[in-house]
Amino acid sequence: MNKMLKIIILVLIVLFIIFLYFFIGKAPKQKNIIWGVNFSQMQAENLRLNWREVYLALLDDLSVKNIKLVTNWDFIEGTKDSYYFDDIDWQINEAESRGVNLIYVVGMKTGRWPECHVPRWANGLSKQQQQQEILKYIKEVVLRYKNSKSIIFWQVENEPLFKFGECPWYDKNFLKKEAELVKSLDSARSIIVSDSGEQSMWFGAAKIGDIVGITMYRKVWSNINNIFGFYIKSFLPPVHYWRKAQIIKKMFGKDVINTELQAEPWANELFYDVPLKEQEKTMNLEQFKENIKYAKETGLKEFYLWGAEWWYWMKENQRQPAIWNEAKKLFNQ
Repeated sequence: MNKMLKIIILVLIVLFIIFLYFFIGKAPKQKNIIWGVNFSQMQAENLRLNWREVYLALLDDLSVKNIKLVTNWDFIEGTKDSYYFDDIDWQINEAESRGVNLIYVVGMKTGRWPECHVPRWANGLSKQQQQQEILKYIKEVVLRYKNSKSIIFWQVENEPLFKFGECPWYDKNFLKKEAELVKSLDSARSIIVSDSGEQSMWFGAAKIGDIVGITMYRKVWSNINNIFGFYIKSFLPPVHYWRKAQIIKKMFGKDVINTELQAEPWANELFYDVPLKEQEKTMNLEQFKENIKYAKETGLKEFYLWGAEWWYWMKENQRQPAIWNEAKKLFNQ
């Protein structure tokens, strides 16, 4: 047997072992799973909903006890050095009055399209100037809310190492500065750094954050160079997430939680711009149930569903409350 053939066989054996590790087997079943939702005021308004009505329905009708607040820099600091906190104050106060736990997402890239929410006044600034302004903004936020009894974690940016969205730049070193600033202002709380659940090994997030947050998407629209598109369903088995989480735990001593579990459509355009029939190709009652079942089989202990604003829109505007009612069962079990 020549040397080259030996190398090929060795490589094939290694690849087979890797395949077995990430794709074969089952994760342990978890008891007392924590279920929460993401909430975006902007998303509720995009759906032409009364955002306060949606938020209160989550708290009082669904009885949600864990919320990740998706906030936008361009909304809070629409004018340089002038901060509008009234709406966030209200959201936090309502959560506090009900004993609800909050993850507060802060930074430039905080989720919901276009992902990076840069104020108009900052668009013409250099990268260095933008970063200085972001740090000032983060400081204002953390100092304002560090005494809130509802905020349990800060999340610094949203998938900041994953290149997705309309963003002016990506900078791992700056992410470290953001995390260090938050920790210096509020050492009592852990910091979440999130990453793509499917397209990353999460090492970068684990090196910076105290907790790794991941996404979990099951059926989405995909395209190649914005030319050829199609719907695709993830082939990853539940144990894939568990095994990656164990690597993170062993290498970095960090816990992994799911901060974004797909529970709304992902179409070829923003879903509220496509017909309901098209939306249902990637999310309907059956897919919702399947995603919950899948999540339970990953072995992770904490999940924040992405799409609560859409459930409410389906219930109120489309007279289709099935997913809302199914979610109510989840949060009241």
